Amino acid sequence: QVQLAESGGGLVQAGGSLRLSCAASGRTIRGYAMAWFRQAPGKEREFVSTISGSGITTHYTDSVKGRFTISRDNAKNMVYLQMNSLQPEDTAAYYCAIKSGLYGSVNVREYDYWGQGTQVTVSS
Repeated sequence: QVQLAESGGGLVQAGGSLRLSCAASGRTIRGYAMAWFRQAPGKEREFVSTISGSGITTHYTDSVKGRFTISRDNAKNMVYLQMNSLQPEDTAAYYCAIKSGLYGSVNVREYDYWGQGTQVTVSS
């Protein structure tokens, strides 16, 4: 079993930046796909980005391409999401997740463990 803990959320003005971190414990994340999802009030949880177990392959939802960057440090058991040019529509709780296998998925059901989330609020 693995535990995930997100941090780094907060309140930022439009155009600003935040860096989210996800700390894993209980087992290594090496070789496992990791992802970030987000959920705004009254909406379903949606895919944001995923990174392969090797860290070579990444994938982003269209709305964040060019603004967000996912990365991982397997030695530290950490995953990151650098978010630049933030917009009010990025406001949501952001969740880190891990799934079996080398490659990620946009499907929330394919992920085995989740963190508790960190709130990101972008003011206009």
